[in-house]
Amino acid sequence: MMRLNCMLLSSVMTLAIAGAAFAEDTLTVTSWGGAYTKSQEEAFFKPFAKETGTKILQDEWDGSTAKLKGMVETGQVTWDVVDVEPSHALQGCDEGWLETIDYSKLGGKDAFIDGAAMDCAVATIVFGTIYAYDAAKFPKNGGPTTMADLFDTTKFPGPRALRKSPKTTLEFALIADGVKPAEVYDVLGTPEGVDRAFKKLDTIKKDVKVWWTAGAQPPQLLADGEVVMTTAWNGRIYDAVKNSGKNFKIVWDGQGMDFNLWAEPKGSKNKELADKFVSFTVNPDVMAQQSKYISYGPTLKAAIAKVPPDILVDLPTAPDNTKNAFVVSSEFWADHDEELTERFNKWLSQ
Repeated sequence: MMRLNCMLLSSVMTLAIAGAAFAEDTLTVTSWGGAYTKSQEEAFFKPFAKETGTKILQDEWDGSTAKLKGMVETGQVTWDVVDVEPSHALQGCDEGWLETIDYSKLGGKDAFIDGAAMDCAVATIVFGTIYAYDAAKFPKNGGPTTMADLFDTTKFPGPRALRKSPKTTLEFALIADGVKPAEVYDVLGTPEGVDRAFKKLDTIKKDVKVWWTAGAQPPQLLADGEVVMTTAWNGRIYDAVKNSGKNFKIVWDGQGMDFNLWAEPKGSKNKELADKFVSFTVNPDVMAQQSKYISYGPTLKAAIAKVPPDILVDLPTAPDNTKNAFVVSSEFWADHDEELTERFNKWLSQ
């Protein structure tokens, strides 16, 4: 009987140890779903699982900070790594519900392009807010090439679509009015600069047929012939060209570069494994793989050089596409979003 009890005890302990090991080797990564998460699966999740034996569980979220913040405040943290936007990273740092990133383990902040290395989140991809046009609408003059052309309804007539938001819309207006992208927030940070941006928007207000609110709208508006050009997120236009055969062209001049980032909620029971995962993805050879699956650019300078030239040409971080670009300032919009949105909505209603 004693021998049997010992055997049973041994079996129970073995199962407990195995269970503990399983728990330690399970990581929950939360992202946005769709083609974007699919690109993360291929570039990050599957290779990491193969190399480390980790089982990656996936969850999705809609960007609502209440759920993420609530997990930390109640001590019920079920997400280990979360794909966030810069606004989440700023808020989570300020309010203390995101871990601080140790860049000494990630090659240092200088290894990343400007704006990608935030205190409580590390960016893995760059997407661009650009404008695009239907090439068939401008067969004679070759189509627009500069941000100023978006506002030139004499040379390039036809209805436009712009995002129903002051973010990037005001920056585009200033760049079209002659402000250098590197100086756009210096100008927009003054009352005179804000007035200047809205004055420029006045010049095409009557030509803006649609103020879009969802990323799927711009390519559909072009496809349906409702507008001849529209601001958009580069990935949406690329997808319409590559997968639907549309004759759309992206104008990279004056593009606004923005990020998605990895963050770790405080209180995760798998922090060591989460750190290991983030470090794995922030490797030039690994990071460069994601652009094979979606038209977003790497944030590591060394990874950009590893992207095949035929893929790089369509990315926001391609050298030719960043010549006249700016990084969307999360700090500026954290400070001014409410007041500028109020003015923007009032301007729209007039």
